[in-house]
Amino acid sequence: MTEKGLLSLVLHAHLPFVRHPEHEYFLEENWLYEAVTETYIPLIRMFEGLERDAVHFRLTMSLTPPLISMLTDSLLQDRYLRHLDKLIELAEKETERTRFLEDMRDTAHHYLEQFRHARETYLRYGRDLTRAFRRFQDAGFLEIITCGATHGFLPLIHRTDTAVRAQVLTAVRQYEETFGRAPQGIWLPECGYTPGIDRFLKEAGIRYFLTDTHGILHAAPRPKYGVFAPVFCPTGVAAFGRDTESSKQVWSAAEGYPGDYDYREFYRDIGFDLDFDYIKPYISPDGLRVSTGIKYHRITGPTEHKEPYVRSRAVEKAAVHAGNFLFNRVKQAEYLHDFLGRKPVIVAPYDAELYGHWWYEGPEFLNFLIRKTACDQRILRLATPMDALRENPVNQVCTPSFSSWGWKGYAETWLSDASHWIYRHLHKAALRMSELADRFRVKGGALSQRALNQAARELLLAQSSDWAFIMHTGTMVPYAVKRTRDHLLNFTRLYEDLLSGKIDEQWLGSIESRNNIFPRIDYRVYCAKD
Repeated sequence: MTEKGLLSLVLHAHLPFVRHPEHEYFLEENWLYEAVTETYIPLIRMFEGLERDAVHFRLTMSLTPPLISMLTDSLLQDRYLRHLDKLIELAEKETERTRFLEDMRDTAHHYLEQFRHARETYLRYGRDLTRAFRRFQDAGFLEIITCGATHGFLPLIHRTDTAVRAQVLTAVRQYEETFGRAPQGIWLPECGYTPGIDRFLKEAGIRYFLTDTHGILHAAPRPKYGVFAPVFCPTGVAAFGRDTESSKQVWSAAEGYPGDYDYREFYRDIGFDLDFDYIKPYISPDGLRVSTGIKYHRITGPTEHKEPYVRSRAVEKAAVHAGNFLFNRVKQAEYLHDFLGRKPVIVAPYDAELYGHWWYEGPEFLNFLIRKTACDQRILRLATPMDALRENPVNQVCTPSFSSWGWKGYAETWLSDASHWIYRHLHKAALRMSELADRFRVKGGALSQRALNQAARELLLAQSSDWAFIMHTGTMVPYAVKRTRDHLLNFTRLYEDLLSGKIDEQWLGSIESRNNIFPRIDYRVYCAKD
């Protein structure tokens, strides 16, 4: 059989930087703990199983700088382990509570096994999961790409060149420190591209980026092969566009696999369902009910009535859906190969947290898909974007259009009535940061350098697209507003203290301890280019 296409699966692993040492417990830190237990460790265990069974695969993952920073932070590592130990304790109680409940007993044992496996895996990699991802990249299975330093939406923070350059170069430097090599690709935050952004990618040594479908289809000139081949920007940086068909089968609320009635229901959790006195030790210390991750129901249907979750049936359905997805991609590749006269590159990008956290059976789906692709056919091959570039080094030169993968495809998600107020402050802070970097280009005293580096951290953290996204969606809005204001206020105070020559070292130490992202940052990344 002749190979007729390449399938490039891309998982975007990102969480905003949330770290609060000033509090013993902080609710939003659970975002990390849930993703580690339900997405990152299951993916790592899937990689280990594929390697053990000699199933060769090629997969692309972005690990964003905020996520890397949290995964390697000793405070959060300690807190996650405590969180996991509490989950194991709760799951042990659940196996006892449900031992005579036939509809729940097997599921309770499943959770206990999952949490124990998570703990074993976490400790085996020294509590630093970036070591696991690096191992699979070094072994040739995984291609890890970078992102913006704090996931800043580049089209909206491009008030100055230095604002974009700092986001890109800071990310690249952290990647090199973490993975021992330079990144070849980048997931532009929110797939946000506007003409000219590729200049900064070229400067940083980035070979390619990903954009949404219309970013390629609306390129100038119009690309001959649509999104099924990379295009080169005038700078020589390649752009890959998202395939809508493969995305729709997974993402679509109406047509996507995750909505199948046999899959686990995300919104029914024992943190809300069980007696308060029983569940109290495992929810928020202030008594606020939160999700524990233990859920006993399946989606069932569009009503509030939910039937018990049957794990074996859900896993079987994941296998069926993986087979269906592969069948459709093979037919797609066969048609496109004959129509285009070349192997199409089918790029299927997703949020990594979809697999396991939101769609509990997602890792099983991926596992079946990778194994079926390797063993059941020869038409389609898994490949990374860099593999595709190596095999097809000559491509059309185009300028992609302004685009994102947000609602309506442009900037409305991050520039809405709820969040538009932030940008005048971000732009002013970016101008001031460049001013500081140029003024203090020649290194001064140690205290001034600390203040300058912290000012850079505070600006980068304020630029995170997550805060504007949260404001737009209306979830956890007070937290997002507070984070934006706090970082901007911290930056402004540092700016004024540096210009006056009066730096409060005690206060500086407190925010260095709290907002400790990028410990080796160099503020001179904001200097104007000579």
